[in-house]
Amino acid sequence: MKHSTHLAAQIENALQQLLEHDANTLARETGFVQRQRKLTGSTFAQMMVFGAASNPCPTYTDWTQAAARAGTTLTPQGIEQRFTPQAAHFLYALLQRFVERVITCGTPESAPLLQRFAGVFIKDSTVISLPQALATLWQGTGGSTGASAAVKLQVRWNFSTGQLDGPTLQPARCHDRATPYGIDDLPAGSLELADLGYLCLEELHAKQALGQYFVCRYKAGTAVFTETGEPLNLLEWLAQVETVGECRVLLGKRARVPVRLIAFQLSEASANRARQRLREYERKKGKQPTRERLALAQWLVVVTNVPEERLSAQEVGVLARVRWQVEILFRVWKSCFRVDECGGRNVWRVLCALYAKLMGVVIWHWLLLVWRGGVWDRSLYKAARAFQQ
Repeated sequence: MKHSTHLAAQIENALQQLLEHDANTLARETGFVQRQRKLTGSTFAQMMVFGAASNPCPTYTDWTQAAARAGTTLTPQGIEQRFTPQAAHFLYALLQRFVERVITCGTPESAPLLQRFAGVFIKDSTVISLPQALATLWQGTGGSTGASAAVKLQVRWNFSTGQLDGPTLQPARCHDRATPYGIDDLPAGSLELADLGYLCLEELHAKQALGQYFVCRYKAGTAVFTETGEPLNLLEWLAQVETVGECRVLLGKRARVPVRLIAFQLSEASANRARQRLREYERKKGKQPTRERLALAQWLVVVTNVPEERLSAQEVGVLARVRWQVEILFRVWKSCFRVDECGGRNVWRVLCALYAKLMGVVIWHWLLLVWRGGVWDRSLYKAARAFQQ
């Protein structure tokens, strides 16, 4: 109870600082507020953040009600006129202040498996499409119709404590490895889980040198060698595995990263889904999946530098699947908070609504630390609905 009270006080102080002092300061610095008026940076920020949090697809009437709760009377037309480039610039600057504010959970109650490490960090990203008119601000990957607009949200989630770094916004065309979350600020003894988009053999070498651990999927096509340096035919080795197999290998033609390679045979239903996803992915690129990749889809193959005495092969498999928790987190952001549904003809309204929703997501995540106390076995969906109510 004492710990929850301390966290609640942290959040209260952060919200007062961000939505009052910082909001008014940034509104003047960005040119959103240029003279004394009834709509201050603080009231506009509260209207946007709490309005979007309680109703993820607000109308102008909803905004007027949110403005009234923030202490200002505005008409729908008056609010529409406030959605300008300056307003978007202001809310983006305020969002960055939210992301920089760290709310910590100092005495986590985490599963025994997680307690073996100095934090279990999940690194991932998701992409939000935007109106094409915003391509100069947030450049997408492009396509047959020309330049597209989209923003990539990068996060790093300490699953042991619940602390979330991010979301940090980047143009969607940026590669995942351009993440702002590197390895230098992770403690020795920590474990990182990341998707294949972040895989970099040189970084794995650096993590080993820093005393950090990793569990990640094997990337098809990466050269594998035995400990004595001979090439290992992965498919031939897998043919000898019944359900779970493990061997020590060197990963990468030049990097030669020493790792445990562990393979788990998937059920036929899971393998068929994996093959279907692979075919769809290759189809979008105008290609067909190779026979090797289709054969590998029968397996979950992971690599790790965690020694056997700290994690068994089965425990490595459990932690490899923990990474999917961040996919559930993104799904809640999109299904409950509708961060990917910011409609309207005014593109600045779209951006303002997106930034406001993301600030609401950050506040919600802070409150999870109070509500769940670092225990991550309860429904994120139910927590999101409770927050909105």
